[in-house]
Amino acid sequence: MDERKARILIVDDNPEILEIIQILLEGEGYETTTVQDGTTAQQLLLEQDFDLIILDIMLPGMNGYQTCLNLRKISNVPVLFLSARGKDSDKTLGFSSGGDDYLTKPFSYSELVSRVKALIRRYHVYCGKKEQPAPRKSLKFHHLEIHEEEEEVFSNGKQLELTDTEYAILLLLVKNRHQLFSASRLYEAVWDEPYYYGANNTVMVHIRNLRQKIEPDPANPTLIKTVWGRGYRCD
Repeated sequence: MDERKARILIVDDNPEILEIIQILLEGEGYETTTVQDGTTAQQLLLEQDFDLIILDIMLPGMNGYQTCLNLRKISNVPVLFLSARGKDSDKTLGFSSGGDDYLTKPFSYSELVSRVKALIRRYHVYCGKKEQPAPRKSLKFHHLEIHEEEEEVFSNGKQLELTDTEYAILLLLVKNRHQLFSASRLYEAVWDEPYYYGANNTVMVHIRNLRQKIEPDPANPTLIKTVWGRGYRCD
């Protein structure tokens, strides 16, 4: 799929913000749909395909965190939180609810476009639709089986529901067993953008979420190991 034809759902209760983001992204060649609440966003995602969701936190009724949790039950489309709430605890909660990235208002147009392009590019690489069928490539790692062409992961024969970011992290570590990945190296490889201050926390939360899904005992991980002060690896 051509990245410039990607479809983006923008969820914000501020009409002015919606208009600004819509004009900006359509100027970049994207197709956009705008809604002002999480319930409508959830319904749209059931009916249509999107390549990215830009999601505010302070929404009427169901807030952005709750909306993201509900969206994750039906889709792995990347979610970019765009919020005036900029505390580390807010960002951690955003990632914990299934968000892929977090940008604080006010934001620069160039930064927003950069994040949007990176998220859509990763989504197409790791979870995009395939135009042609390809033979299955499987990786086995302990009780996990990774089907690369379908971007599917199975644990003891049961399919796991991973986000595209979680899948990308797992695939990278498993394909490079015994290699130590620092948080900065992992971030730049998976997010496909330069490392920045605060990205350590982003990586840590995604690793924690991934462990909750793949580890027999997430409190004592054996698949993704932490080398304190240095990074992560799979053995």
